[in-house]
Amino acid sequence: MKNRILAFIKPLFKTLFVFGLVATLVFSQADAALAARAGGRIGGGSFSAPRTSIPRSTPYRGPSGYYPGGGGFFFLPFFGFGGGFGGLFTIILFISLANFVVRAFRNASGDDGYGGVTSTPTYSVAKLQIGLLADARHLQADLNRLAESADTSSSAGLTQVLQEATLSLLRHPEYWIYGDASSSRLRFEQAEAEFNRLALTERSKFTAETVSNVNNQLRQASTAGELPSSGELTNLSEAPGEYLIATILVASQGKVELPNISSEQDLRRALSQIGSVSSEDLQALEVLWTPQQEGETLTADELVAQYPSLVRI
Repeated sequence: MKNRILAFIKPLFKTLFVFGLVATLVFSQADAALAARAGGRIGGGSFSAPRTSIPRSTPYRGPSGYYPGGGGFFFLPFFGFGGGFGGLFTIILFISLANFVVRAFRNASGDDGYGGVTSTPTYSVAKLQIGLLADARHLQADLNRLAESADTSSSAGLTQVLQEATLSLLRHPEYWIYGDASSSRLRFEQAEAEFNRLALTERSKFTAETVSNVNNQLRQASTAGELPSSGELTNLSEAPGEYLIATILVASQGKVELPNISSEQDLRRALSQIGSVSSEDLQALEVLWTPQQEGETLTADELVAQYPSLVRI
């Protein structure tokens, strides 16, 4: 009886051992293949407080006398006109009605009559992400050079970074393979929090930021301690590479509405729209790309695992 039990159990143990060995090899290689890559980063800016209404220092001269800022109509009694009190009452009623209509129109348009804004302004937060074929390695070199030379301390410098990055992508549509875009209109506090959340989410996918130029603080990995270990680099270089990822995050006081990406035309339109944000409206910018080091690319498994929202175009 004991021999019969042992004869049954031994093949079972062998089968379990084989399955365990296969699983260990598969998952260990998957872990190596899905190791995150280093990334590059260019950005800066800060959210400025919303504009508030500021009255003019001098009164505005209207056609019927002085009144401050054009906030309403100033009435001068027209004695002896319109048939006495009845005519005067009709004029007052008419002017009051006209004043109500003008105020309602200004409130609807956000104008307070002083050149300010009465309603709380909203900000646009937009994200555009592109997956490119590995042959687009020139993009890594272009962005590396831009990071080393860009002025990210001013709105004008950040606008130039945005335009240069979008132009570099627009010039090579033959390498576009995946895309994703989103945009939202939010109030001041919500917009800043949403922009920071999106930036942190994308940056957390990197093992390190080996090139970074943020608010004119240039950092480049130059010591062994800042780079992945040699063993990790060996595993990464042995993994088959296929893709590069570029991400653009923009916060703007102007309206930015990006289309849903389902075709090359959608992606081209999204790049043109996000790249045309003016320096007056631009509040904050992040340009991120991975892998940053030339010669490295992402595998198909990494692309699916880390960027699931990308859509093939």
